[in-house]
Amino acid sequence: MSELLVDFITSLDGYASGEGWPGFWGLEGPEYLAWLGEQPSATYLMGANTYRLMSGFAMGEIPVGEDGFRPEEEASLDELARASKVVFSSSLEEPLTWANCTLVRDDAVGAVRAMKASGSGLLSTLGSVSLSRSLLRAGLVDRFRVVMFPVITGATGEERIYDGYPDVALEMTEHRTFDGRIQLVEYRPRVLDHPPLGAPA
Repeated sequence: MSELLVDFITSLDGYASGEGWPGFWGLEGPEYLAWLGEQPSATYLMGANTYRLMSGFAMGEIPVGEDGFRPEEEASLDELARASKVVFSSSLEEPLTWANCTLVRDDAVGAVRAMKASGSGLLSTLGSVSLSRSLLRAGLVDRFRVVMFPVITGATGEERIYDGYPDVALEMTEHRTFDGRIQLVEYRPRVLDHPPLGAPA
């Protein structure tokens, strides 16, 4: 059976990106980059918006406000190009232009449930805030990992991660600090029907 990881990088205040900020908020360091390079291979799951953004980068589209990709960003894009990817969308058309992508038009929750039951290895979300939220709400997520960068992007933040989430209890399974400033926390999530304190007996 496959394991499903929801994996986010965020600002401290829970945004996935910020207008005018470079990738990794410009704060990635050698320890963090080395750790990224050591991660096991995975099949990446994403929605249409993430596919459009990331495939555009892979085709050479430069983010607004930047002159080009830094070497570490190019390496990350190259690695993603080689990886197996599943895109859930009813609006995209085949053939998808990004290498190693499979388009799935079926309900994402049902499709991922079937992928978990019939497969092996690691499934991991790539961005895709709404897809990740749906998979968590359905109880399919085995590991929930967040790497927090030491910035607050209250004025420029985009893609708030946790809006619309259910209440979730989190059991910590790992934590680590990279380069003296980047904090990783990983949890085993459990979706709650109601808050645990003060709930009816």
